[in-house]
Amino acid sequence: MENIRELALDMLMEILEKGEYSHLVIRNVLDKYHYLDLRDKAFAKRVTEGTLERLIQIDYVLDQFSKVPVLKMKPLIRNLMRMSVYQLLFMDQIPDSAVCNEAVKLAGKRGFKGLSGFVNGVLRNIARNRNAIVYPDERTDRVKALSVRYSMPQWLIEFWDQAYGQEKTEAVLKGLLLEHPVTVRLKEGISDEEKEAWISDLSRQKTEAEPHPYLPYAFRIKGAEGVRSIPGYEEGLFAVQDVSSMLAVEAAGVSGLIKNTVGDCSAKQKSETAAEELLAVDVCGAPGGKSLHMAEKLHGKGKVISRDLTEYKVSLIEDNIERTGYTNIEAQVYDATVFDESLLEKADVVLADLPCSGLGIIGKKRDIKYRAAQETMQELTVLQRRILDTVWRYVKPGGVLIYSTCTINPGENDNMVQWFVENHPFKLQSLAPYLPQALKDEGKTGKMQFFPGIHETDGFFIARMVRI
Repeated sequence: MENIRELALDMLMEILEKGEYSHLVIRNVLDKYHYLDLRDKAFAKRVTEGTLERLIQIDYVLDQFSKVPVLKMKPLIRNLMRMSVYQLLFMDQIPDSAVCNEAVKLAGKRGFKGLSGFVNGVLRNIARNRNAIVYPDERTDRVKALSVRYSMPQWLIEFWDQAYGQEKTEAVLKGLLLEHPVTVRLKEGISDEEKEAWISDLSRQKTEAEPHPYLPYAFRIKGAEGVRSIPGYEEGLFAVQDVSSMLAVEAAGVSGLIKNTVGDCSAKQKSETAAEELLAVDVCGAPGGKSLHMAEKLHGKGKVISRDLTEYKVSLIEDNIERTGYTNIEAQVYDATVFDESLLEKADVVLADLPCSGLGIIGKKRDIKYRAAQETMQELTVLQRRILDTVWRYVKPGGVLIYSTCTINPGENDNMVQWFVENHPFKLQSLAPYLPQALKDEGKTGKMQFFPGIHETDGFFIARMVRI
């Protein structure tokens, strides 16, 4: 039997010492050990993700109790201590003695028996004195206090304070630490009976499907072993997609082109013809969520071209096309910074969900906050401008460009849109007709920043721009 704590330790070593991406490491390891008990896999995943999520706070605590600073510890001991402190402080159901004993055993097994006394002493001291830990005082150093409490780099807190104000920043910090269940988009065309049968199938697996308040076809999934284990996955009954991403597709407004107009045959025929000819291009489409959603919105009509830079990314789109069975979508390998003459003024809709700093999805990919840097964010704005400077020409006059990112950064969002409309033949158009009632007022300007902790979504940005 595998040592579950050792799996978590190895994953942390890959992520924190070798710089691998957390979501890829966790997915690959859990896939490799697919035969493990569900509870064991859930434990390894929680310890790994939780340690990453609370890393700054954990290191702060360790430095109070250890004579050897965290950053001077041997890498394996450092991460063993981190994951053990996470269990002590945030997993009440595990006895302190078990945490300390297992850490000592693991240190010895991995060649550090000589440090077992150090490991045991520091951990037991923290366990005994957890209620006496001294944290920074928010009254004297607010930024440091928030940084430790929410395990967020100080520069990011200062950045958001300046951009959005202290109140909104603190709401975001709290929101990023909330539980982030998987959100799925159920096929819109299924009947109420099929939907109820699907929910019943989930319930039998002790998995909950909670309706999302923004969209009738969106559900939060809780208790699932993995996406592939959810009933209906192989049959293409749903796609994994955050609601913010779904709203980006709603903002394109293609449904209006294919609605039949009762009592007006000419209008009906015109609508159907428009739908048959409609072209949507998703210029950075992998893994295909928005592209497939757009194909579904067209009810099999028109055509969606979903592109990305590499064969691997496009293979993810192709896998999802095959699973869901849509026939009005094509995946292509293409560099979005290179102009494609064949698409000049051909697209009714261009989806530009561009590479970004990802600050809005820190709650799901915890290591993003430790990788982020202002220099990188500035480099990304250069890439975003290059892509927008290229792909706007695909939009036919009167067509729609949807610009979106999964980040919380004015430079990549509001400022980018302002630059774009000032230098290109586009104007912002209200998002209100395409948003749920709760969001309509915020979308009237044609652009909207979603904040975790304030909205029921990831951190996300959407702008709807129409070519003049």
